[in-house]
Amino acid sequence: MTTSSVSKQAVFDFTGAVVLVTGGGTGIGLAVARDFLSAGASVVVTGRRSAPLDAFVKEAPDGRALAVPGDIGDGAAVRALVGTVMEHFGRLDVVVSNAAVFVSSPITELDEDTWQTMRATNIDGLFHLAKATLPLLEQSGGSFVAVSSVSGERGDWGQAGYNATKGAVSLFVRSLALEWGDRGVRVNAVAPAFTVTDMTRAVAENPPARRVFENRVALGRLAGPDDIAGAVLYLASDTAAYVTGVVLPVDGGTSASTGQGHVE
Repeated sequence: MTTSSVSKQAVFDFTGAVVLVTGGGTGIGLAVARDFLSAGASVVVTGRRSAPLDAFVKEAPDGRALAVPGDIGDGAAVRALVGTVMEHFGRLDVVVSNAAVFVSSPITELDEDTWQTMRATNIDGLFHLAKATLPLLEQSGGSFVAVSSVSGERGDWGQAGYNATKGAVSLFVRSLALEWGDRGVRVNAVAPAFTVTDMTRAVAENPPARRVFENRVALGRLAGPDDIAGAVLYLASDTAAYVTGVVLPVDGGTSASTGQGHVE
């Protein structure tokens, strides 16, 4: 049983807060945006595609959601995004750096354009976003939450490029937490394992491939976006007021394993 948005709303109160979620139109980002909205926040979503962002705004109460399409890997676009948030809402309390690109490929088959695209979104996007928003979070006493991955903590077959970018995310978070902690800004990350989204659905709907991943999960099932969203709200909330520099595994027990296979 997963935590519902209603119960999260009862636990976490973000009334009056302004939240920015990158990659907020689909998957984990959309689940995070919806839960913050349910908890009383005003939510700004950004991403490359306008249609899913606009769909989120249509389902939100009037005046409490804003869609700003853009490429998080472009520093100028990020600065413009943050300027729009401040112009529209006048403050910023929570930033969720969720936008990511995943490509699975042996290193010898990973072409430079794909590597650049992954790096631009997964690493450069976090860099641009942190640089533009941390001073604003200092003003509000806010919180920055990144979406890393268990793949940023350990290795995977055929994912050296992706794992390298997520490893950078985890180290970014730890170092930024040290730099900004005495300024009243908490910086944390969640580290999901395999989560069923549009990006991973083809694998999740392939029974043999799905069993490979489920075999490593203590809870015996793959995560959905809602499983990850609750942990993001926790880290951003006052409940976690003394938590910073943490990369929190939200992985159903995946990282509890030695990595050896499970034979029943």
